[in-house]
Amino acid sequence: MATLTRLVSKQTLRLRSGLGSSALASPGMGAAASWASLHTSTQVASVAMSKFDQSSPMPYEHLVKNLEIVKQRLNRPLTLSEKVLYSHLDDPVNQEIVRGESYLRLRPDRVAMQDATAQMAMLQFISSGLPQVAVPSTIHCDHLIQAQIEGKKDLERAKDINKEVYNFLATAGAKYGVGFWKPGSGIIHQIILENYAFPGLLMVGTDSHTPNGGGLGGLCIGVGGADAVDVMADIPWELKCPKVIGVNLTGELKGWTSPKDVILKVAGILTVKGGTGAIVEYTGPGVDSISCTGMGTICNMGAEIGATTSVFPYNNRMKDYLNATNRSDIAQLADQYREQLLSPDANCQYDQVIDLNLSELEPHVNGPFTPDLATPIGKLGETAKKSGWPLEVKDGLIGSCTNSSYEDMCRVASVIKQALQHGLKARGTFYITPGSEQVRATIERDGLADIMREFGGIVLANACGPCIGQWDRRNVKKGEKNTIVTSYNRNFTGRNDANPATHGFVTSPEMTVALTLAGTLDFDPRHQTLKGADGKEFKLDNPYGDELPSRGFDAGEDTYQHPPADGANVKVDVDPNSERLQLLTPFQKWDGGDLKDMQVLIKVKGKCTTDHISAAGPWLKFRGHLENISNNMLIGAVNFENEEVNKLKNVKTGEYNTVPEVAKSYRDAGVKWVVVGDENYGEGSSREHAALEPRFLGGSAIIVKSFARIHETNLKKQGMLPLTFADKSDYDKIQPDSTITLNDLVNFAPGRPISATIKQSDGSTQEITLNHTFNEQQIEWFKAGSALNRMKEKAAAAQ
Repeated sequence: MATLTRLVSKQTLRLRSGLGSSALASPGMGAAASWASLHTSTQVASVAMSKFDQSSPMPYEHLVKNLEIVKQRLNRPLTLSEKVLYSHLDDPVNQEIVRGESYLRLRPDRVAMQDATAQMAMLQFISSGLPQVAVPSTIHCDHLIQAQIEGKKDLERAKDINKEVYNFLATAGAKYGVGFWKPGSGIIHQIILENYAFPGLLMVGTDSHTPNGGGLGGLCIGVGGADAVDVMADIPWELKCPKVIGVNLTGELKGWTSPKDVILKVAGILTVKGGTGAIVEYTGPGVDSISCTGMGTICNMGAEIGATTSVFPYNNRMKDYLNATNRSDIAQLADQYREQLLSPDANCQYDQVIDLNLSELEPHVNGPFTPDLATPIGKLGETAKKSGWPLEVKDGLIGSCTNSSYEDMCRVASVIKQALQHGLKARGTFYITPGSEQVRATIERDGLADIMREFGGIVLANACGPCIGQWDRRNVKKGEKNTIVTSYNRNFTGRNDANPATHGFVTSPEMTVALTLAGTLDFDPRHQTLKGADGKEFKLDNPYGDELPSRGFDAGEDTYQHPPADGANVKVDVDPNSERLQLLTPFQKWDGGDLKDMQVLIKVKGKCTTDHISAAGPWLKFRGHLENISNNMLIGAVNFENEEVNKLKNVKTGEYNTVPEVAKSYRDAGVKWVVVGDENYGEGSSREHAALEPRFLGGSAIIVKSFARIHETNLKKQGMLPLTFADKSDYDKIQPDSTITLNDLVNFAPGRPISATIKQSDGSTQEITLNHTFNEQQIEWFKAGSALNRMKEKAAAAQ
């Protein structure tokens, strides 16, 4: 990658350095003022952020200057994540910084969107009326390709079925300056790691597993499409200042233990909500025993514990990966800033510390039905028998965004070769999902794919596939109890194959192969033997594999579309009769009064993820059509009244119907409604449709015991009121036919609880208190009807 010299205006410097206009204008700034003057020079020589972004320089120099201001103010050692986050502040001079309390206004370096969420994000950006995105942004076509037969055939089928959507995204990208990765390119997170992530990066991505980029030392954070629109529209992005959980790694990985086992163990410790409101920062001497892509695996699955993101400090393993992916100039630059920006300060303080000795870490298998139920492999068979889990492994699936590195594939091949030498193949169906075209081409060139096929493996398209429910599975019937083992990241009920009886277990790729080979959960490859085709017993050797290909990566096919220099004449068509795409109509503003007698639409019992609120799988095709996709709202949630899904009583008619139909009935009759939920409501994917759909169908508030971070923010962005019970036992006071009034909203203010009145069907009432996390700006979103509405109001006022 060549270096570049470019003219930098004061406006560009503000964006790249993170300095807000108030900081530049503040008198008496001392060191800050002298820094500002340093950055108004006419010429800056630097390295490009990627080979696709030659006009966007690496921001290290500016970030360090920002960081100097913050360090002078805080006067304490900083963690790595604090350094990266605070160096991207819009106004480092005046920004309040209190972990767990302050709302930070940030200037991310770039935006990444996968095709399912990019549709709504681009529709919202179009609604903003802006001519081009303000920061480097990309769209990645990875979610709409269904696994059915094998890679090539599935890809061609997807291109045909999704032609309208791909054309919309490609033309929208060209018009508004967004890079477009065509279907077949690979999964967004792997493409980011290979091309765009770098140590010290701050990126937002419209997918919950965006934190994968932490494996290369970046703070990569999953957000909803509305947040991405803010960044693309040159509006400071807001994030509640995270706490920092430190994971101190000692020892080194060995034998069957893999990087995946680190996060499986941490998930078991912290649970699916233990990381909420925090960044997980890995540190300690054990870090150096993990490859860059292994670190990516660990950070990727940090989404399963609710963490804002996860990150590793810059080290030589990252440098090796940068060099291998043709970014040695970035590696050299990172070397210069390692101590200042890309490593934690000595004696920095964490809000919580977990100590983990890698030398003692046992391989784990997590599940079923939740990614935080961690079982050491030595106890899996016994636990499965006691729990009544099906022992037979019906299918094994490896790859996807979590574990599709060259190292993963080599370790898998080392196990498979041993099996083949003894005349054995997979007992269950075995699927391989390459994470990118580069990985696919390289494992084909090096013969790894052929080894997997000989084992009985089916190589799928470079896409998410079964990991997100894009799997046309035909070897079990709906409702048939069975077990699958995957190297994916998420295994909620029905997640992979839409069968609620499928017991999904998550583990490393090599352990997936071992269990698929044995055909049972009751197998520990470290100690137990297998019987070869000749009847002789043998024990599998430890997996091994090259971290990076000795011959370098094979780039494969060129699948990138660079936006033109001027996209003004590009036409973006949205057919008004389309079933897949629909232009947005603004939501109504708040009317200034209390929300009176809101009908409880559904009182949800137990776990309610974004999969329950807005299912994926076949519904992905409607991600660009709000009206059509709203027909899946809460169809997977368990109704407290009857403990059934998608069967709800319409209190106005007394009849039972689906959740979306009852919601429409209330909306059309002018009845506002509310959802009542349990703990960690909205965990899982960063699916903003889970917030858009309730708003579109007439919802006003969601009242729960606790929220998952991304979903809570998504609700705020759409003008909804996400509220939590001050006393969690008040959940029990609400009946399925209750109505709820939110009082004194005219005095809605940050930190001020909301008084609510519950009215029962017999006319009796009860008063409860509800908490919220709104700040001033977010209250403006509510009053305007949505964040997008507020953006337009401010733009109009500025003209």
